[in-house]
Amino acid sequence: MRAVLTLTLCAGLTACASSVDDANQCGWVSGYQDPPETERLYRAVVTDVNGTPVISRPNYQLAPGRYEFSLVELIDAPDLKVSPDAHQRKTLTIEVAPGMRYHFAARYKDDRRYFGNNPDFWEPVIWQSEAAECSFAP
Repeated sequence: MRAVLTLTLCAGLTACASSVDDANQCGWVSGYQDPPETERLYRAVVTDVNGTPVISRPNYQLAPGRYEFSLVELIDAPDLKVSPDAHQRKTLTIEVAPGMRYHFAARYKDDRRYFGNNPDFWEPVIWQSEAAECSFAP
C-alpha cells in the first residue's frame, strides 16, 4: 500500500512539474533578418498583434498558439509602380509552436505589373523557421 501511495504521489508531482514547464514554453516571431531580395522578399514591420497596436520590434516572444500579425511592407523594388494608397497593411496568421522561431517578410509578387491603387502586389509570408530556445521566466 505504501509503495502504491508513493508511486501515485510521484506521478502527481511529475504531472504538476510538466504543467509548470508547459506554462513557461514559448516561441519567437521575428523580423530582424534581411530576407533574400533575390527571392523577391523584403522586410516588413508589425503594426499590431491580434488587433492590438504595437511598436514594431525585432522579436516577439509568445506563448504557443495562433496569432494574427498585421504587417506593412518595406518593398523597395524599382519596377514597383503603385500609388502610396496601394501600400496597405495585411494580416499574417502564425501558429507559434514551443521552441521555434518564425521569420516574416513581404513577398513582392512580380508575376505581373501592378499599377494605381492595386494592393495585390505583395503578400506577408514566413520565409524561414528554425528551432530556437525559448522560455518565460518562472
